[in-house]
Amino acid sequence: MPSTTRRQNPRRPRVGVVKFASCDGCQLTMLDLEDELLAITEKFDIVEFAEATSNRSEGPFDVLFVEGSISTPEQAEEIVRLRREATTLVTIGACATSGGIQALRNLADHDAFRAAVYPSPELIESLPTSTPVAAHVAVDAELYGCPISGHQLLELLTALSVGRRPQLPDEAVCAECKRLGNPCILVAEGVACLGPVTRTGCGALCPSFDRGCYGCFGPKEAANTPALAAWFDSLGYDDEQIGRLFAQFNVGAPAFNQIVVERRSLEAKR
Repeated sequence: MPSTTRRQNPRRPRVGVVKFASCDGCQLTMLDLEDELLAITEKFDIVEFAEATSNRSEGPFDVLFVEGSISTPEQAEEIVRLRREATTLVTIGACATSGGIQALRNLADHDAFRAAVYPSPELIESLPTSTPVAAHVAVDAELYGCPISGHQLLELLTALSVGRRPQLPDEAVCAECKRLGNPCILVAEGVACLGPVTRTGCGALCPSFDRGCYGCFGPKEAANTPALAAWFDSLGYDDEQIGRLFAQFNVGAPAFNQIVVERRSLEAKR
């Protein structure tokens, strides 16, 4: 005889999405998944996601996605609290993984930046630096990009739902260009491109339209940024131009930051 005992549905993992200093672009990427959202909500219980729902939760979370850099004293305290509430903490986007474009202030005078932006700078409480989440708490996984890749997000969620390691690429944008059949604009046209040192994830969007890669997904593992900077030298770019090429969305990433600092120093000596 069939059992009369009703099998209880397993508890869905509790998922939260929070933000700090950021533009919300990575959260919007989540919402842009559209057709996949229903399947995601069947596998996960989204208990905190201010961009999408009025549901509020301070934890605990099985998985917590964090967007944005740590830029204020309040944020520095809150990320420590959230880390205690999260079993798995995933940072999403350039702001959370490297400090974002706002990390440009790390290379300048904080008070001067604040005074230039706000009419009453004395009312603004901010830290002198914009730092990635990993500089404050342990991080279990990172999704790079400005914004993140929806495909990589789905791969991570799929891996979490079945208990396997996510298969996230760590190859240069150049590899994607090769697969697409794009001619190398760096070699063929002398256009400055960060593709050789940048992690893929965008589908080589800019080089596909004859524009140099801006480094949105940050440096790939073991990125040889000094060699690429030397190549830009050979193409006739000056120190200021080369520094600006690396001082973009992932200026706080060590491999990019190294070139920015070096080139600014060389420019100052001239």
